[in-house]
Amino acid sequence: MGRLRLTADDREIGRLAVPAFLALVAEPLFLLGDAAVVGHLGTRELAGLGIAATVLQTLVGLCIFLAYGTTAGVARQLGAGRRQAALAQGIDGLWLAVVIGVPTTAVAIAFTEPLISAFGAGEAVGDQGATYLRVALLGVTPLLLMLAATGVLRGLQDTRTPLVVAVVGNIANLVLNVLLVYGVGPVPRLDIAGSALGSVVAQVGSAAALVAVVVVAARREGASLRPDLPGIRTAARAGVALLVRTLTLRASLLVTTFAVVLTARSHADQAVPIATHQLAMTIWGFLAFVLDAIAIAAQAITGRHLGAGDVAAARAVTRRMVGWGVVGGVVTGIGLAALSPVLGVLFTPDQAVRDALIPVLVIAAVAQPVAGVVFVLDGVLIGAGDGRYLAWAGLAVLGGYAPLVLGAAAIADDWVGGGLPWLWAVFSVVFMGGRFLTLTRRAAGDRWLVTGASR
Repeated sequence: MGRLRLTADDREIGRLAVPAFLALVAEPLFLLGDAAVVGHLGTRELAGLGIAATVLQTLVGLCIFLAYGTTAGVARQLGAGRRQAALAQGIDGLWLAVVIGVPTTAVAIAFTEPLISAFGAGEAVGDQGATYLRVALLGVTPLLLMLAATGVLRGLQDTRTPLVVAVVGNIANLVLNVLLVYGVGPVPRLDIAGSALGSVVAQVGSAAALVAVVVVAARREGASLRPDLPGIRTAARAGVALLVRTLTLRASLLVTTFAVVLTARSHADQAVPIATHQLAMTIWGFLAFVLDAIAIAAQAITGRHLGAGDVAAARAVTRRMVGWGVVGGVVTGIGLAALSPVLGVLFTPDQAVRDALIPVLVIAAVAQPVAGVVFVLDGVLIGAGDGRYLAWAGLAVLGGYAPLVLGAAAIADDWVGGGLPWLWAVFSVVFMGGRFLTLTRRAAGDRWLVTGASR
């Protein structure tokens, strides 16, 4: 049997994807550490942290286009041999992060109480959440700068620097959390506010490190560091389509959760299906990091090839990355199916949740190869600057998926095996299948293969 031979494309995909994966995994792992630190203060504090973190992650998550759009634009300029223009475009992305971050911070701080109260968690939990969020919002602009700077570096084919900064920054975050939450030596005890302050300090340091790397590179190439209004407007326009794409993805996940809640109302213990769904979605999201790492490599490589006008190379590397996406999906799927009987033990002592989790994870496992293709092609089309198509495709999939999953929720309990596995089957077949069809159809054509320094 012949030995598997890695091509030059494979080696480049691995060079970009492996550090990207490690950087992606670093943040949720250290967020678990933050939760552990605050969790020892009490259940109210932990619940307050959960609510505040949801608000903060939503605000920042909607701005992921700062990373994705910047990666695609910078990679195109780099492929066209215009490194100075690439860094100038990257600087525009940094300024756009500031333009979005500063007013967002001011408005969110002013509306901290209503944002927390909207969750209806009660006064005791709400007070803890508001205390955390009011301080943590000071880190919004640094977080957006981190997204934009990471996008610049990915566009320059550098995923190692963001990895180093992510690891060092998150370790600093954990240490600062312990010091400021509990108070050590001369450091005063700040309780949950200390956790927020420690995170902000770590975020400022991480943003400063990443921005400094970009600024040094820009100066080396003679790119201006001053805000360029036309460039910022161009970056903003490119980001609108990716923002719509992100909104449709988040809306689909919210609709799924709402469908689960509807189904849970007829359950003897409503908490069981909701908790099971949350655990399944958490595991599914973690596995997505493996596939998303290939997608990040796809953004950078595709943009560079199209910027250089090399359509043949763009198609060839796309086929190779789709192949790796399928392999990644098969591996994660087999692993998830094999571990499905025991994963519940790691998360909950509730036997009902453990039992309900198994069939849901098996369904998710079967869908992993499809997810592998979806994630990779999403990255390819982002790298090609095809955000407008992704936005329209996202709206189409959401429009078809939402009524079907809500309709399934109304009748799912009458089906064999209960409601939750069927809802996950609808999620896998309709939502992920819909994304698969729209993305593969687009990738098979030529309209996304626009060459040159800009799209």
